[in-house]
Amino acid sequence: MIKSDTQKVRNIGISAHIDSGKTTLTERILFYTKRIHAIHEVKGKDGVGATMDSMELERERGITITSAATFCEWKGHEINIIDTPGHVDFTIEVERSLRVLDGAILVLCAVGGVQSQSITVDQQMKRYNVPCIAFVNKCDRSGADPSRVISQLRSKLGHNAVALQIPLGLEMDLQGIVDLVSMKALYFDGDNGEIIRIENIPEDLLDLARKKREELIDAASMFSDELTEAILEEREIPERLILDAVRKGTLKRRMTPVFVGSAYKNKGIQPLLDGVNRLLPCPADVQNEAMDMDNNEAPVILAADTSMPIVALAFKLEDGLYGQLTYIRVYQGNMARGATIINARSGKKIKVGRVVRMHAEQMEEIEAIPAGYIGALFGVECASGDTFVSPGINLTMTSMFVPNPVISLAIAPKDNKAQINMSKALGRFTKEDPTFRTHVDIETGETIIEGMGELHLEVYVERMKREYAAEVSTGAPRVAYRETITQRADFNYTHKKQTGGAGQYGRVAGYLEPVADADFVFENDVRGGNIPTQYIAAVEKGFRQCIAKGPKMEFPVTGVKVVINDGASHAVDSSDMAFQAAARGAFKEGYLRAKPVIHEPIMKVVVETPTEFQGAVMGLLNQRRGMIVGAQDDGPMCVIEAQAPLAEMFGFSTVLRSSSQGKAQFTMEFALYRQVPQSIAETIAEDTARRKKNAA
Repeated sequence: MIKSDTQKVRNIGISAHIDSGKTTLTERILFYTKRIHAIHEVKGKDGVGATMDSMELERERGITITSAATFCEWKGHEINIIDTPGHVDFTIEVERSLRVLDGAILVLCAVGGVQSQSITVDQQMKRYNVPCIAFVNKCDRSGADPSRVISQLRSKLGHNAVALQIPLGLEMDLQGIVDLVSMKALYFDGDNGEIIRIENIPEDLLDLARKKREELIDAASMFSDELTEAILEEREIPERLILDAVRKGTLKRRMTPVFVGSAYKNKGIQPLLDGVNRLLPCPADVQNEAMDMDNNEAPVILAADTSMPIVALAFKLEDGLYGQLTYIRVYQGNMARGATIINARSGKKIKVGRVVRMHAEQMEEIEAIPAGYIGALFGVECASGDTFVSPGINLTMTSMFVPNPVISLAIAPKDNKAQINMSKALGRFTKEDPTFRTHVDIETGETIIEGMGELHLEVYVERMKREYAAEVSTGAPRVAYRETITQRADFNYTHKKQTGGAGQYGRVAGYLEPVADADFVFENDVRGGNIPTQYIAAVEKGFRQCIAKGPKMEFPVTGVKVVINDGASHAVDSSDMAFQAAARGAFKEGYLRAKPVIHEPIMKVVVETPTEFQGAVMGLLNQRRGMIVGAQDDGPMCVIEAQAPLAEMFGFSTVLRSSSQGKAQFTMEFALYRQVPQSIAETIAEDTARRKKNAA
């Protein structure tokens, strides 16, 4: 049962760069808070895998794919934790978690320091104004240097980072930590570091500890007049005073306390949990706003009060064994079993059925989710980002930021059974993940899936096979080429067909010419009724039918103006059908004389990269027939704008990441169509001929 004392609730996320040890840290937290009774490793050498990586794919690959929620208790405080993925491809999982959390632990590797994904995660925390504490993990690895990581926090992320602890020894010699607030050395004994032994600080570290403590008090005094007075009067400074000041600075996001340790070696986790309780906000400390839809979207401040009307946000959906599981964060009111709520987006009334709390993939039935808590509902039809409210109020919460997909892939089912399962899987995945999209290409008839990166799509294709038994094959999507003409050409075509009884007769004459700003223009210039007025529409229809598939290579035709200025008809044999056929013949005749060419889609590509990789990125774009439009420096980052053909951009994200240590990212959107160089046009012609042959 949930004890509803919001002062003692912490909703925290654990986020960081790939392989900084987020999931290992969560595993240790669960062990020390007695949620689990044995520790399992992430890479799953013992065949079990980490508790929070509940998906088979996660255990195999040793990565986190979906964020998992759990809860635990530490020294009378309830802590709701969300463990998030580190890969940029699953960025929406971090985004949606930070949207509903009050605080976060930013995990940094003592060797790698502030890496590219740490920067992305930090920007996401900034976007939702989430206060955080930093944990420098892996202090037992060779090359570990927490002081360098702290200076990177300042220089690369602009944090006012202040150490609350220093390590006792480093690399292989890591024995414990020195707490700068209590000025004691902490050692972690027992099989799994569960026994904390408190000793005096070793002599050789005393000077460094005093110096670092002064820096800490100096930084904290900015947020507390009482602490400043105590310093000026040179009184003994109580621990409470330091921690209160640090908490104030942390909540305002103007100070980042830094903890150190090694999750893998079970050192420094319990003091980090104390830090979560002492320094991170409870739901009442964070101001959450909703918009009043009846009052011109005026902001309404929500109170973490269970007696007020319900306001909750659905931030994640999952298709479980028993139907859809909707993760929600309740901001106000009390989401009890049997209550009636309304989906603010659709206006639908919902009766709350089962209410649960999640522990990775296991769940615990509860009576209600009070304000300030995270839980889940069963069997509620909704979309990610929907707001639930009590009847009678019309409030909505702002949804999270959803980045646009950058990569697409064509998928095809192997057989009819796979087709049915594939559409089920796509329906579910697009509902669960706003960054995963799918559509059928009208021109090629292929099913195209779009996502945040190649790993993202690869994981979904793999999940289709495993979870839905949908055998699908993947291929690069065909590029939407176009055909057009480059010069004027005349036509004069007569369609005659005599097959006993009434025949077909129609003559159409005129010319084709290129036009810049339209797909197709039709102009009637016929004088003297040579083509009767009732047949003009049929002539236009005949020409339009030819636009869908060009005579050259069967790509859609754009930029053509058709002018008809003469023709002939027959009193008996002319008909709509006859003039449509005459128009089709005339188009083919004139089109091949008008020197047709192929156009390809050119994308506007914007690459953000650290300045040191600027040359390498420009080289990559040039190799892909890209044209650099401009480059500008933006602090340590450089933004390069270019135009590049879509056909050359497949696989670019992987190449870009590998040549920039994963630090560069790019966005791509359609810009214009441009003529294909002759050598490429020949290759396309060969491919088209081969495909036709295979289809036949």
